[in-house]
Amino acid sequence: MIFSNLSLNERCLSASLVCKYWRDLCLDFQFWKQLDLSSRQQVTDELLEKIASRSQNITEINISDCRNVSDKGVRILAIKCPGLLRYTAYRCKQLSDTSIIAVASQCPLLQKVHVGNQDRLTDEGLKQLGSKCRELKDIHFGQCYKISDEGMIIIAKGCLKLQRIYMQENKLVTDQSVKAFAEHCPELQYVGFMGCSVTSKGVIHLTNLRNLSNLDLRHITELDNETVMEIVKRCKNLNSLNLCLNWIINDRCVEVIAKEGRNLKELYLVSCKITDYALIAIGQYSVTIETVDVGWCKEITDHGATQIAQSSKSLRYLGLMRCDQVNEATVEQLVQQYPHITFSTVLQDCKRTLERAYQMGWTPNTSTAS
Repeated sequence: MIFSNLSLNERCLSASLVCKYWRDLCLDFQFWKQLDLSSRQQVTDELLEKIASRSQNITEINISDCRNVSDKGVRILAIKCPGLLRYTAYRCKQLSDTSIIAVASQCPLLQKVHVGNQDRLTDEGLKQLGSKCRELKDIHFGQCYKISDEGMIIIAKGCLKLQRIYMQENKLVTDQSVKAFAEHCPELQYVGFMGCSVTSKGVIHLTNLRNLSNLDLRHITELDNETVMEIVKRCKNLNSLNLCLNWIINDRCVEVIAKEGRNLKELYLVSCKITDYALIAIGQYSVTIETVDVGWCKEITDHGATQIAQSSKSLRYLGLMRCDQVNEATVEQLVQQYPHITFSTVLQDCKRTLERAYQMGWTPNTSTAS
């Protein structure tokens, strides 16, 4: 029981050195089912093969930022560990379609694939996932710039159990992909298309997703207020909504969100076209929203920040970063009046960071140079 709570480093570099018995316990296969090898440059194809050969019961592996692992190493891992369920390999720019094709071919029970920021990944890899991994529930292909609708649509049609999809800055992914996922993957709960070539014409199809709880539409190509309002009205389980960097989102839209989002707890509106009216509406109409971020909204003033703090019964966090019409003196007063709410500004965040440092034992160096 004790060994199961130890990290990989703690088992390998500490506990295994105590005695032979402990070393043998640390090597027991049951402790090698979930492996986090991320950021370890000593991990090579040879080491990966040894690990996979010793423990063929691996169900989860993370090789993010392991620059010395190649397609060959991932292929061997996949062959020796057919029960692999979760595969994570962020920023492994040296890997290509060969890796993901091997994982898809050898590990049919795969449920999670997170391979963000892999420049060489193309639709060919996605086609294999879509045709061979029917149990897939969670995918992350953010900043894989060669991926297009062609590969995404095949995944949507083949992986009907998907619950979570996250894309970021995939410029070749358009409304066609959004429509395909909305039509074929009814169990989707988390959907993110940040910075993709997506518009309201595609987003409106997400109203079909009755289980949708988390929606991230930051900085997409085009998003109108009417589409957002319709999604909030029809997706009753929506818990978190991120509309940051969509400059057309206005006060009227936020008012409808506050009225209709009966389960909404998080609302992110950084750099949107809103005023104090939006904050007042949230405070007046919502009894569930706990987190609101209106950073860089230049029309927000002391009045809006004060009104939402006074009227909201649920608010626990208010982001006001670079809301330049909100005076720091007002924020200081609100901090004192509403201690249950965290107010985020440059100064307030610095104060909290300094306070945490003091709590951890940090002391300023008061010595001066002689």
